[in-house]
Amino acid sequence: MCMVIFAPLFAIFAFATCGGYSGGLRLSVDCVNKTESNLSIDIAFAYPFRLHQVTFEVPTCEGKERQKLALTGDSSSSAEFFVTVAVFAFLYSLAATVVYIFFQNKYRENNRGPLVDFIVTVVFSFLWLVGSSAWAKGLSDVKVATDPKEVLLLMSACKQTSNKCMAVHSPVMSSLNTSVVFGFLNFILWAGNIWFVFKETGWHSTGQRYLSDPMEKHSGSYNHGGYNQESYGSSGGYGRQASLGPSSDEFGQQSSGPASFTNQI
Repeated sequence: MCMVIFAPLFAIFAFATCGGYSGGLRLSVDCVNKTESNLSIDIAFAYPFRLHQVTFEVPTCEGKERQKLALTGDSSSSAEFFVTVAVFAFLYSLAATVVYIFFQNKYRENNRGPLVDFIVTVVFSFLWLVGSSAWAKGLSDVKVATDPKEVLLLMSACKQTSNKCMAVHSPVMSSLNTSVVFGFLNFILWAGNIWFVFKETGWHSTGQRYLSDPMEKHSGSYNHGGYNQESYGSSGGYGRQASLGPSSDEFGQQSSGPASFTNQI
């Protein structure tokens, strides 16, 4: 039930916070010649974070010339993979919810439904782990590439001590941090659901049956052995005790001996 409720929600939060992100930073370059200065240089970037394609122009503080620069790095592969996993996990969660509610008999027919569900759950658990880890590394690269201090180092005007360069506004990364958190939460959710889906498959019941059969055989053989031991004690033991004393016939023969001897006298 927790899987049905939280899996679609967590998947939505994961791809919405990453795929819907757009941010930017603002820099200022104050040249010695104030007419050449630009105190509001806006640099915008967004998903899928192909930062090498984000270009902007800055003053060189050497006349009216402009320097065209671009951010460094490309984190599109990890970001797109992360969002793709989130979208497909969301779609599968919705489809599984419909099957659980309306097609429960078909789901358990021939045990195919639980087996498919188990395999898909394992695959998505692995994909969430890989995607979240890759995106966490990609986000770290994005933070470095969009750090205002790093961007200022790209400007030739800022290498001159006579000019003043500073960051006016830094990018806000809170939503991207949230996407990484939800990515690992999805991994924990899907990985924790593996055991519950496994119990629905025939593999779990088969293992239980194999474990119970040897125990039953062992207990049956023990009872059988105890029965033979009792029968042996009741038949053999008492027979031996009875054979220790003389029989009535033997006792009668011995007693008749002295009587016959007196008659002869």
